[in-house]
Formats: sequence, C-alpha cells, structure tokens
Amino acid sequence: MGQQKYEGSRSTTGAGAPAPSDRHSLTVNPDGPILLHDVHFLEQMAHFNREKVPERQPHAKGAGAFGVFETTGDISAYTKATLFQPGSKTEMLARFSTVAGEAGSPDTWRDVRGFSLKFYTNEGNYDLVGNNTPIFFVRDPMKFPHFIRSQKRLPNSGLRDNHMQWDFWTLNPESAHQVTYLMGDRGLPRTWRHMNGYGSHTFMWVNQAGERFWVKYHFHTRQGMEFFTNAGAMEMAGRDADYHRRDLFEAIAQGDFPSWNLRVQIMPYEDAKSYRINPFDLTKIWPHSDYPLIDVGVMTLNRNPDNFFAQIEQAAFSPGNLVPGIGLSPDKMLLGRAFAYNDAQRNRIGTNFHQLPVNQPKVAVNTYMFDGQMTYAHSGNQPVYAPNSAGRSWADETGQVDNGWETDGGMVRDAYTLRAEDDDFSQPGALVREVFDAAQRDRLVETVSGSLLGGVRSPVLERALDYWKHIDPDVGRRIEEKVRTGAAAEPAAGMSEA
Repeated sequence: MGQQKYEGSRSTTGAGAPAPSDRHSLTVNPDGPILLHDVHFLEQMAHFNREKVPERQPHAKGAGAFGVFETTGDISAYTKATLFQPGSKTEMLARFSTVAGEAGSPDTWRDVRGFSLKFYTNEGNYDLVGNNTPIFFVRDPMKFPHFIRSQKRLPNSGLRDNHMQWDFWTLNPESAHQVTYLMGDRGLPRTWRHMNGYGSHTFMWVNQAGERFWVKYHFHTRQGMEFFTNAGAMEMAGRDADYHRRDLFEAIAQGDFPSWNLRVQIMPYEDAKSYRINPFDLTKIWPHSDYPLIDVGVMTLNRNPDNFFAQIEQAAFSPGNLVPGIGLSPDKMLLGRAFAYNDAQRNRIGTNFHQLPVNQPKVAVNTYMFDGQMTYAHSGNQPVYAPNSAGRSWADETGQVDNGWETDGGMVRDAYTLRAEDDDFSQPGALVREVFDAAQRDRLVETVSGSLLGGVRSPVLERALDYWKHIDPDVGRRIEEKVRTGAAAEPAAGMSEA
C-alpha cells in the first residue's frame, strides 16, 4: 500500500471515521470508570499491544527470580485477602525491567524500571504490576501508546530521539512529576536489588465485614537505595549490557537473597470524595503526613529460574489478576491496564498463555475459556456453556459487588475534575526542593541540560525550559543557563535511549 498521506485537521479510526479523542477515554462523568463501548480506546490499545512481535511492548528487557512473601503485620482490619493475613507465606515471582529499551538494550540506560510481582495465593494468582517510582507520566490510558512511541524510535532513521521525547513531555505537563523522578537519581538505580518498588496506582481493599479502603503499595529495599552516576551508568552500559540481570542472578546463586519491606498507605473509603488532590490520579502521590505507612510484610527472592525463557520471558503479569479482598479503583490508567496487559500476552505468547507453568495458579481452575492456539489443559467432555444441566459449576453472583464504588453521570471524554491541589507542578517542585539535596539538584541540572542539548530543537526546547521553570524556578534557570551556553559538563547517560 505504501506511504499514506495524512490530511485534514483531525485523526481517524482505522476505518477512516473521525476519531473522537486521542487524549481522553470515554467515562461515566469525568471521574468515573472507562466504558467498554469506547471503541476507539479499545482499538487503539488492542492495536498497540500487537505493534511489536514477539518481545514485550514495553518492558522488553528484564529478568527476575522466585521467592516468598511473608505477612508479618496485622492488616486484617483492611483486607480479607488471604496472602495478607498475619503469618501467611505465599510463593511468588518477581520480574524487573526497563520500560523503553528493547530486548537487547543495556540495563543501565536512564529509564523507569518495571517492578512486577506475581503471588501464587490459595485464592488464585494476584499480580501487582508497578515501577520503581510511585507515579507515572500520564493519567489517561488513551495517551499511553503515544507516550511509549515517543520514547522508542523515529520512523525514518530508526534512531531514538530526545526531541521526540521532550515534545511529548512538554505537550503533556502532567508528566512533570515522573520526569523529575526519571531525571533524578532514581533514573539510574545501581542494581535492581538497590531500588524500591511501588504499585503506583490506587487499589481497593475490602475486609471481612465488607468495609472498603483505598490503598497504595510501597516496597522498600532492605539493601538500601544506591544509584549510578551518569558517567558510571554510561561506562557500565558499554562494559556489561546485562549488568542488572547478572547482578540479581549471581547474588541469589551465592545465597545473598534480596528482600523488600512492604508498607501500605490506607485511605478510608469516604476520604477519597473530598481529598484535596484526586487520589486516583497516577501522576500524584499521597503525602505520608496525611496517610502514614503501615507495615505489612517482607518479600524475599531466594530462587533463580531454571530456564530463563520458560520461567521469565513467558511470565505474564496483569493488574487485572485480582483475588478476593483486593479490587481496582477509578484510576483510568489502572482500568485501561486491566484490559490491555492480558490482551498483550495473548498476542505475545498465545491465547492460552495462562496455561504455561509459570503462569498457572496453585489452585484448581474451572474456566469457561476454551480451545485456541496451543491448548494443553482442557475440560474433557464437560459442558462448554453455562448454565448447564450436566453438573458443571458456574458463577452467578448478582447484586452489588464488594470491591466496587459508586458512580453516576453522563458519558464524557474529559480530564479528571480538578481539585484544590491538582496542578501538575506542585508535587515535582516539592520533590526537587524538599526531597532532593543540593548535590541531587546539581545532578538533576546536569542530566536535564545534557538531554536538552541532545538534538532538542525549537519550539520544543523553549517549552522544555519553561516546563522546568514551572517545576522549580531556580532549577529551571540553571538548566537554561547551561543549555544556552552549551556548557553542560557531559551528555546525560542514556537519555537518547530513555
């Protein structure tokens, strides 16, 4: 068919009809859930999941290990999930990764790191699919394919491009918080063992009495946080592209088992309705002064895979894999991921990816999903429909669900309703001024100015400088001085690869 020419003032669907929006998914009122009949969103996500074959898109480069999670605290007042009951021990799998790099990219490029966990509970598999930062770049899943493409490669040269990255970030100022994390020390973790992990999203917990709570997960490394410098990361990328993968495998092989403390923030259900920031906005944190951390337990990785492909590359994670006592929230990104992640695995490793040993739950499965490529487990001659008269059980719950929430309103395509402190720059500004020390701010200025000198052109350059002045006037001024004079000490490690 050859190259297509794109004319007109708006995008279209694959069928050529005008696209309703490439920025906002269809929800019930601005803060409500995404609707299944948002055909444009489903088409965008389904196609995005099939853009690259067969490596993950994104999070292609990674590795992992098996271990155990032990609940040492008592949080039974908040959730009935059996893996979080006092004294419970649950087998698990962890996979760490870079977001933007391809399968052969160096581990130490500046990037956000994936932090994906699969718990093999006695109620089915529970997946917690997060990152090494508590927030993300965008808050609507319609933007996600566009974001990932902006971090990948140009269509003509096949090269990564700082200009393309900054063009997307500056046109989506909600990215400021995560970009600040990325440009800071956390963008270059020394090893996977020396970084924190987060569920990032807000989830729901439900206790035995049916009471509901909102929750955020924090996994704090017990090894202590350590980071590369820009120069050190660049040198290691050339010396050992698999440094993080090698470090984790060798540490476990030598009996040096890495571990993380799980702590959670709990928000009473009713608080979310009037909290001063939108508690479901993935670009925001909850201040610990409002919702302090509560100890839950310890995750320890103690067993390497026997076969990398079978047990790590074929591992499939989805935030839609939930167990009783844990639910989703009105976070639009979370709702989009709950569909997209399992759909991505159907394309990547096949219709029956859930039958692979690494993905199989430890409990019996009685599913009404049948056939498809590579069917191994099957139900013999039992009925393939429900209800039936042959004695095969089926599910038939009706009425209000215990892990749901209330919503009402017209169907709209719109951003979240703004609350009192819902601007895009206050939290990254606080991160720079109150969390970073002077040396970290110096490194931030060097990293950002080096990235902006790497081919970022007008008008994106001017927008990027203004973006940083909104985050912090002093840091923005210092970045502009270095960029204008071309005096950045060295290129930012890997930012052309971020």
